[in-house]
Amino acid sequence: MAERRVVVTGLGAISPVGNNVRSMWDNVVAGNTGIDFVTKVDKDEFPAKAAAEVKDFDPTVFIDKKDVRKMDPFTQYAVAAAKMAVDDAKLEINDEIADQVGVWVGSGIGGMKTWEEQHTKFLEKGPRRVSPFFVPMMIPDMAAGQVSIQLGAKGINSCSTTACASGASSIGDAYKAIQRGQVDYMIAGGAEAPISNMAFAGFCSAKALSVNEDPKKASRPFDKNRDGFVMGEGSGILILETLESAQARGAHIYAEIIGYGATGDAYHVTAPAEDGEGAARAMQQAIDDAGITITDVDYLNAHGTSTQLNEKYETMAIKTVFGNYARELAVSSTKGVTGHLLGAAGGIESVISVKSIEDEVIPPTINYETPDPDCDLDYVPNESRKQDVNVVMSNSLGFGGHNVTLLFKKY
Repeated sequence: MAERRVVVTGLGAISPVGNNVRSMWDNVVAGNTGIDFVTKVDKDEFPAKAAAEVKDFDPTVFIDKKDVRKMDPFTQYAVAAAKMAVDDAKLEINDEIADQVGVWVGSGIGGMKTWEEQHTKFLEKGPRRVSPFFVPMMIPDMAAGQVSIQLGAKGINSCSTTACASGASSIGDAYKAIQRGQVDYMIAGGAEAPISNMAFAGFCSAKALSVNEDPKKASRPFDKNRDGFVMGEGSGILILETLESAQARGAHIYAEIIGYGATGDAYHVTAPAEDGEGAARAMQQAIDDAGITITDVDYLNAHGTSTQLNEKYETMAIKTVFGNYARELAVSSTKGVTGHLLGAAGGIESVISVKSIEDEVIPPTINYETPDPDCDLDYVPNESRKQDVNVVMSNSLGFGGHNVTLLFKKY
């Protein structure tokens, strides 16, 4: 049986720069950052002061009030983004197709806020006061679980937890589930709501977060003066389905997903492998999976976290794979605008990659002021660029040495 072609027919997003795809994409293209002083923790207690928070989000627009109370914010974001994506795809999940609709939504850490609140309650008031919903609100698979429940999707239901590659892993795994004939449709992406005291404290202690005094300038991918990433939150969801079913129901096809690469560094818990060799293998795998050549790729949405080692080694990895063509390839990181959504990054950046193809616009790397000699590619500095975009590569790299690459193509 020939491998089935898989297309993207719906998009949904809850992000620090807009709670729908349209406003998020407009802000990404315009370079309007969603980063500001953190409000979800007391900024005076931490060396890092900036975060990319979701703003003005009302979960009751998407979810029944009594259900909202049983969901951590990361799950609320996922359900909201998934409902928008299903609506966008005009996909009616009825009894006829329910068991052919799967869900694969990743999260790096799950219900951080719930864990923290309930642990405080446990310490102050004892074990009997811990909520009976504590476990089902906290576990990282619950975004996928609740999306399935809320939408009636009865196919494969899963969650990839690969740190900051979780969203991308989930989309890649969902693509393969359709390709091998397990289901016809997938609701896939990532969700994260990590802005809590413990997560903030942990990343501060690891000296991973930017301590820039000006939050708007804190996330500065590939810039010589970058000093760490900025934590973000939200969810990005794609509807994937077979080309056959999309055509049969006359769906709008945004793009085709054509390649997935996934490798392990086997090197270090937080640092990327020397010279980005693991990331290079993931990119090459995706290119081989897609059956394209390196010069087919028009735009690379980089992992680009605004940290020294990530960007030095990701740049080296790009050069390893693309050779001389690396100099001509447009590479940008949208994390200057969105912050780093951790496990949701790959979800949001897949939405951005698909929109880049649809609108033929390459989003900019903002806050790019001082070139870094270690990072000497075309990072589309500060201004978006109109050009033909036929194939987009998106990278996501995570603690634990997870490297994931996705490839999307104009249909």
